[in-house]
Amino acid sequence: MTVLSKTLSEERSWLTTISLMVLAAVAGAVALGYTRPVMVPFVLAIFLYYLVSPIADFLEFRAKLPRWASVVITFLIVAALLGVLGLLITTSASGLIDSVPIYRDKLVNLAQRIFAVLDKYGIDLGQGNVLSSLQQLPLGTLVRGAAGTVFGLVSNGFLVLVFVIFLLIGRRQDTVRTGIYKEMDQKIRSFIVTKFATSAVTGTLVGLILGIFGLDLALVFGVLAFLLNFVPSIGSVIATLLPLPIALVQYESGWMVVAVIAVPGAVQMVVGNGIEPKIMGEGLDLSPITILLALVFWGLLWGVAGMLLATPITAVLRIVMLRFETTRPLAELLAGRFLTTRAPVDLPPTVSRAWPVR
Repeated sequence: MTVLSKTLSEERSWLTTISLMVLAAVAGAVALGYTRPVMVPFVLAIFLYYLVSPIADFLEFRAKLPRWASVVITFLIVAALLGVLGLLITTSASGLIDSVPIYRDKLVNLAQRIFAVLDKYGIDLGQGNVLSSLQQLPLGTLVRGAAGTVFGLVSNGFLVLVFVIFLLIGRRQDTVRTGIYKEMDQKIRSFIVTKFATSAVTGTLVGLILGIFGLDLALVFGVLAFLLNFVPSIGSVIATLLPLPIALVQYESGWMVVAVIAVPGAVQMVVGNGIEPKIMGEGLDLSPITILLALVFWGLLWGVAGMLLATPITAVLRIVMLRFETTRPLAELLAGRFLTTRAPVDLPPTVSRAWPVR
């Protein structure tokens, strides 16, 4: 086989592989979208299983409890975690809905003060129309719509618990994982536990800091900081800026507004860019464009739940693909690194190239 025919054969092989991968991805996306009501709780259950399975293992093999007892205790811990999270989300959403009329009035008063200054200098920006729009702004409808989406996620908690129970019952500790599968299991477990812990710390600190500053709805923003921390870079920026409208309406001092944004932003930066990478290592090595595309893709498939799960799912997929030679180039591509291309093959002088050389 000549060098040229060998090169063409390799190119055809790669084209065939890429085409099959694209078809498989399209078919998988359709299946994931169709099975969304089941797959979203199932994926959440897998993450929770990785989070709490060490507790079940400790109770069964170290504390010498029977299997059923370790499963029941672990189930109660998972139910308590979901219950606390659901209570926080429900309380936050309820407080936000109840505060909508108050903040609409405060927003209108702030706009009136700004427009009075503009009128003083003869600047006309259509103040009457803007005030009318603000008074008729359907904030309540928007908040209730967002709260309904969150309540939908919370209502899936029962199905998540059912999946977690069966995953705990079906685990086989007598099966020894070695080599590449052991490494993947350890990496995925480390990533999920670390991400959950750092998100909980971030949300707690942000909520406490905003509460110390006396900001209204501090609990709401703490819960949002916890959830948005699962979306790296973009999520921390959004979580930092979310209190800005409330701070502008509530505080008279500009320094308080700056503090409400700057101090939680510093916490986000220290935890997200300092502590988390040192603990996690290479577990989350995704380029910004990969994160953005993952948010769009999973958001289109699974809505808000997909956007929250997009980065963890993509990071886990990268960890898996990185452990196989066939998919390693794609894993490096997700990290924003392009593999070094091979040196061009020197063709014999009698064989002409199929492309121009410049």
